[in-house]
Amino acid sequence: MNKFLEKIFYWCYPLFKKWGFHDTLASYLSLLVNILRLWFFSYIIYIIFRFILVSLMEIVAKKTKTKFDDLLITNKTTKYISYLIPLVFVYKSVPIILNDFVYWESIFGKLIGIYIVLLVLWIVRTIFNAFRDYLKQNPVYSDKPIDSYIQVIMIILWMIGITVMISELFEIKPNTLFTTIGAVSAIIILIFRDTILGFVASVQVSLNDMVRIGDWITFEKFGADGDVIEINLATVKVRNFDNTTTTIPTYSMIADSFRNWRGMLNSDGRRIKRHILIKAKSIKFLSDEEVQSMKNIQLIRSYIESRQAEIHKYNTINDVDKSLPINGRNLTNFGLFRKYITQYLQNYPGLNKEMILLCRQLQPTAQGIPLEIYAFTKDKRFENYEYIMSDIFDHIFASVTFFDLEIFELPSEKKQ
Repeated sequence: MNKFLEKIFYWCYPLFKKWGFHDTLASYLSLLVNILRLWFFSYIIYIIFRFILVSLMEIVAKKTKTKFDDLLITNKTTKYISYLIPLVFVYKSVPIILNDFVYWESIFGKLIGIYIVLLVLWIVRTIFNAFRDYLKQNPVYSDKPIDSYIQVIMIILWMIGITVMISELFEIKPNTLFTTIGAVSAIIILIFRDTILGFVASVQVSLNDMVRIGDWITFEKFGADGDVIEINLATVKVRNFDNTTTTIPTYSMIADSFRNWRGMLNSDGRRIKRHILIKAKSIKFLSDEEVQSMKNIQLIRSYIESRQAEIHKYNTINDVDKSLPINGRNLTNFGLFRKYITQYLQNYPGLNKEMILLCRQLQPTAQGIPLEIYAFTKDKRFENYEYIMSDIFDHIFASVTFFDLEIFELPSEKKQ
């Protein structure tokens, strides 16, 4: 190749000497002409190879089933490769053109060499980006932190590239340069502290399957409550439900506690766990007349009849004195209300009956007796889940008065 380049560029100087120009002037005129010729040939080579590479890649992309080659075109890989070929031509031509200008030959040779290294790194980056986009289209890898791994690889390649560039620019042997870097490794670790922590955290997050792209997470420390949209080496991006974006350091995912709702979304239902407070003084035994009145509530009519027969039998066998309601066994308004709510939940169409479903009484508090609903909705979508839960509690609040019960409320005004 050098002989071919010599034939292209060496003819100028003898021609100008033949025309009677002085040596110095002939050298500069030859340099000017060769620079113009170099630019012209480089541009022609760029146009030719860009057309060949881009056209060839488009033909291949159309004929193949894989989308990887389409992504190479999207990420402009062939375009950057077409820059590389004329740049190599320039790199080989510079020593010949600047043969009589040793100082400038050294400078331009180094600069072009550095530019070639940068361009190669950029081409590798576009290939990795195409590989990332290809994997993300595969459902198996769509929720994996691929960005983190590519960033780690690129950091290593950039470190190697920077080492090569420094070696080229200052004519330092790579072994000597690596020795110097080792001596200042403590400073390097300090500078890249977040990157190193992020890399370690990213590996742990991936191996332990702590969070994936698309997961709904709640991270109170950072005010995050929404879907994970990106996991990279340094940060995890969360799109909150108010359409804001929260950026969380990746290492915080293993250093602090956060809530991942993936298990709930993958399950057969979303849990409702909410209670109301019933005033203790409103709970009472029911008289026969009140029990008879409660039979008008269809959901618990059969239950009341069976319980009433069972209680009557018990009280008769044990000769219970029923002059006082406290004697023997009796029905209470609170007990019937719990049974009514249980039956109501069993008949509610939006709940998953194959999962836990109950209405239970919790430890009494200073504000009253907590009556808790514990059930699971079939629909796990946020808006539908909230609607179902609100609909259930609307009915509960409205039903309380039919059982002569009262819900605890703080007084709106202080008594004088």
